[in-house]
Amino acid sequence: MEQARARDLAVPQPYASVHVPAQGGPGAAREQVRGEHTHSEPPALRPVQRHSVRGQILDALRTALVDGDLVPGEVYSAPVLGERYGVSATPVREAMQQLVMEGAVEVVPNRGFRVARRTARELAELAEVRALIEVPVMLRLARTVPADRWNALRPLAEATAAAAATGDRASYAETDRAFHRAVLALAGNEQLLTVADDLHRRSQWPLSGAPTTRRADLVADAAEHTALLDALAAQDLTVVQELVREHFAGSDV
Repeated sequence: MEQARARDLAVPQPYASVHVPAQGGPGAAREQVRGEHTHSEPPALRPVQRHSVRGQILDALRTALVDGDLVPGEVYSAPVLGERYGVSATPVREAMQQLVMEGAVEVVPNRGFRVARRTARELAELAEVRALIEVPVMLRLARTVPADRWNALRPLAEATAAAAATGDRASYAETDRAFHRAVLALAGNEQLLTVADDLHRRSQWPLSGAPTTRRADLVADAAEHTALLDALAAQDLTVVQELVREHFAGSDV
């Protein structure tokens, strides 16, 4: 049952195929490990350095979490996932240990890793903490950052709108985090960025048993980014505060 579940996972590119350099001299053959691909044409392969495999697997697993392909409550073993992604179990275990620290999964001795079940209360708590951290920062930035700096972030807001229009939850999650990081980066506080990004990522994991996020919800969420930039550029502190709180409370992406 566990192996069947793992084989059903959607593998985002470029993780479906990985080139691993073979040991030996310059003439040694390269070993190609290929994962499952559902299209009629094989995917384009790109060389990958060994040290980047763990990071690629971590990104792939995070995408699977956001998309709901890693199902809350289900247990997945590193060897089975490694087979699915075309790598050994080692980088999968390393990536899973990072997800354990992030609270996305938990270790199940002698079995693998169980995807954490999330509740509406947890999501509400994350929204409250994000608001407590980010609202004061954005209000301060609204008072001090000139309008042209906010206008320079509009392409990032447009990128979230474009991702939302496709209905691709994982792509939207990535562009959404990029937008929020760029806004908070104007505060010049690296620790703030680290904490805020971690909270943001946790808020993007789907609720247990919740229906898939609709494209219309993503589009509405993305539209709030443009409205926020308008309010920041206009130094409208009341609207900034309302938008940020509503954005966090009404969104799980």
